Amino acid sequence: MMARRATLLALGLGVIVAAPTSGWSEETADQTETETPPGSARLKYSVWGAAKESLFGDPYSHPERWRPMTLGTFFTEGWTDPWISPPKGGGGAPRQSWLNAFNGVFYRLVSTTGGWAHGDGGDAYSGSLTVDTPLNARTQLQWTIPYVASNLGAHGDRDTGFGDFSLTTRFLLSETRDVSQSFNIAFRAPTGDPANGNHVASIEPDYEFWANWWRGFVVRGGVGMTVPINHEGFSTTSRASFLGNLAAGYYFTPHDLAPVGDLVWYVSTNLSTLTDNRGPNTTTLSFTPGFRTYLGWNLYLFGGVEVPVTEPKPFDYQVLGELLMPF
Repeated sequence: MMARRATLLALGLGVIVAAPTSGWSEETADQTETETPPGSARLKYSVWGAAKESLFGDPYSHPERWRPMTLGTFFTEGWTDPWISPPKGGGGAPRQSWLNAFNGVFYRLVSTTGGWAHGDGGDAYSGSLTVDTPLNARTQLQWTIPYVASNLGAHGDRDTGFGDFSLTTRFLLSETRDVSQSFNIAFRAPTGDPANGNHVASIEPDYEFWANWWRGFVVRGGVGMTVPINHEGFSTTSRASFLGNLAAGYYFTPHDLAPVGDLVWYVSTNLSTLTDNRGPNTTTLSFTPGFRTYLGWNLYLFGGVEVPVTEPKPFDYQVLGELLMPF
């Protein structure tokens, strides 16, 4: 029942499409030029040409090449257009990712994230590498490689190993200057050890949004679910669950003020409810106050502390850090 409600809620939120804004775009490629309105020079790409330009071209230097897209043109627009980094929102805030919050926006970047969780069962450590690779204006692949997962086992021994690799296919539902929306499907592979709560195969669809209407204030979030394919062990990661996220923050500084450029302080709220019949259907609610800042040299630094507020707690608190570089 909870999974059905989550599906209906995600579909309902997915049709919240911001009204398109007027504008023109200029695409650059070695393909055939098509008819365009006066003052623009749109060029036609093949699917492979759009992917090549999205992965290896320059999506940042000419923001005028970006154009809004709507849900109504989802099947007809953007699939052969290269990804262009979208402009700042209507309030002037940049479209950037945050720690422990849903995205809603496409990126081209590489990042590494580390975590230290403290709890009654002993400290746990985690580290992962994420690479975001847009293929066109509508599609992106996100590769998450958990290179370390470490926690104390049932016998007091520390188990350290590789985590579960995941590949997320992301689809841009709509994007205007003020709002971005995406639908994403993550496929988790059982590459880790059950002793670390890994070795789980699952499919994780979700809906995400990002919005900025007023000055530096940004709100983002979404809903999703976890649908396990195997049921290795009885950890919460191997059980079906409903997921929800809502985050809000404010940007205080301009980009060029490194090492505190694009400084944003935010709070991210995460909700997870187990929905199957394999055990107690517990609910976990946590808050993550965090920040992001531009250091210079094309590097961004993140920090945050996740604090669960419901019982039973998976940990007392978790310190998170991330270093990110767009490319």
